[in-house]
Amino acid sequence: MTSTAVSTAPSHPPQAYWEARAQRFAVEGEGLAAVCSYGMPAFYNRVVDLSQRLALAPWLRVRPGTSVLDVGCGVGRWCRELARRGARVTGVDFSPTMIAEARRRAAARGVLARCRFLVQDLAHLDAGEKFDLVLGVTVLQHILEPQALRAAVRRLADHLSEAGRLVLLEAAPERSIGSCDSPIFQARPRSDYLRLFAECGLTLRAIRGVDPAPFKIWLWPHLPRLAPPVRTAALILATALSVPIDVLFGRRAVGRSWHAVFILEHAREHAPEHAGG
Repeated sequence: MTSTAVSTAPSHPPQAYWEARAQRFAVEGEGLAAVCSYGMPAFYNRVVDLSQRLALAPWLRVRPGTSVLDVGCGVGRWCRELARRGARVTGVDFSPTMIAEARRRAAARGVLARCRFLVQDLAHLDAGEKFDLVLGVTVLQHILEPQALRAAVRRLADHLSEAGRLVLLEAAPERSIGSCDSPIFQARPRSDYLRLFAECGLTLRAIRGVDPAPFKIWLWPHLPRLAPPVRTAALILATALSVPIDVLFGRRAVGRSWHAVFILEHAREHAPEHAGG
């Protein structure tokens, strides 16, 4: 699933939108245009990918044999990484083209034997087992209907083993920034997610930042009005200014971060570990 969409409104339902997007971008390069920021240059999506990898790295250190569920897996970039480390990975996406490409790329990397892929809607997820690790990267932010969102989080909790860990990376600023929302994306306030997780029987173990640099957020609402050469130049400048801040301070500057990594478990009698920004 995408990290942030600055594209125009889709003219068809979300599932059709993602399938059309997959057909256009999933086979292109590393497939990042299909799963990161739609319509953005390759350099921009590589930086998005780098920020996500740095933020997720501590939580993806799996032992061989660990069972992993990757929801909204897209072209399977996290599936391949975890399978390479010896995990048994189930990747789920509701785009058949995404799943076909994820399977093809896993085979090309020699890890298909440790992967299985399913075409399913997260709100009705049934992977047939519980998992040690459930991973979702920029998925919930694209489920705009409140009941579907709640159903999706409940399905994630239902697929988590008793001692398992749920790791979610979502656009979740401290305060709502509606100017960056679109018909296929919503940056919900962080408190909304925390409330929903608690209502679904999940407790927060930790929260980490991803991208505290504000330059891209300032720029996004203005991009559609810029001429293509100006847009590219502005993106290069905003990205160049953001990289050192995000790389050096992303995980610690939680309060200022646009995206957040939520580390969740089934509710138990212990206090969660919070990180300040």
